[in-house]
Amino acid sequence: MSTVSRRNTSSPRDLARIGDRLSFVYLERCTVHRDDNAITATDTDGVTHIPSATIGTLLLGPGTRVTHQAMSVLGECGAGVVWVGEQGVRFYAGGRALTRSSGMVEAQASAWANRRTRLDVARAMYRLRFPDEDPAGRTRQELLQMEGRRLKECYRRESTRTGVPWRRREYHREDFSAGDAPNQGVTAAAQCMYGIAHAVVTALGCSPGLGFVHSGHERSFVLDIADLYKTEVAIPAAFDAAAEGTEDVATRTRRALRDRINQTGLLDRCVRDIKNLLSYDGTRDTSDAGDNVTLLTDGNRHIESGRNHDEEPIW
Repeated sequence: MSTVSRRNTSSPRDLARIGDRLSFVYLERCTVHRDDNAITATDTDGVTHIPSATIGTLLLGPGTRVTHQAMSVLGECGAGVVWVGEQGVRFYAGGRALTRSSGMVEAQASAWANRRTRLDVARAMYRLRFPDEDPAGRTRQELLQMEGRRLKECYRRESTRTGVPWRRREYHREDFSAGDAPNQGVTAAAQCMYGIAHAVVTALGCSPGLGFVHSGHERSFVLDIADLYKTEVAIPAAFDAAAEGTEDVATRTRRALRDRINQTGLLDRCVRDIKNLLSYDGTRDTSDAGDNVTLLTDGNRHIESGRNHDEEPIW
């Protein structure tokens, strides 16, 4: 296998769009390595090749080992990598943006830095989740109360649809099995959605930490985006899995969620939703010619980089 140093870094135009990728691939009890531009999963059944550029998020379950070369190609392809602990409770993610442009993160930072526009985006997120209810003029406290009521309605509705008993939402951080079947399913679905949302957010070059509803956490924006599809995708998948029995609920939830994501084209939709929420028109995207690095003047103009502007009156 040739070394990384002998390959050119793929440009954004060489890679699959995040909306065209597999939502996620889950691996456990195997060694993940690299073979050219694919990753390999080696276990007792042999070696499986997976094209790295087709992965949205790679979920690494218990018993997995991953090599530096595998992480290198995954990072180059902008794939999210999530280490999932026992029963899918623990979560860690990383990756590199598919875009080389700072346009999306600049749009995000501009909207986040202003209190009025930050609230506007929060209202727009609520409108995406519950289009039959107008959040215009609502305060953050009112939005949270409205969300709590709608989530309770969703749990009751899914319980009635599937026949799965539901008492209340419970999350046991240290003991996943302490929850009942639907709660285990909801927790597993949430973890997967966080990984998928993280993959899309980082692939677009956004900052995971600049949230509009959530705040104070390194993945606040990831939580915001994952919540957009909670009642439509994640919770129904969890209740479907719980309806099949109390054993291996997390595994069935991941499979049900994967099917729903592929059927609904969620990755492509997620990309569109983020761009619309941030009012991003794509004018700063990297061109086919390569990376577009500029310098910013005091007049907010972008000028050519890579040259000396010592005596040029540009400011």
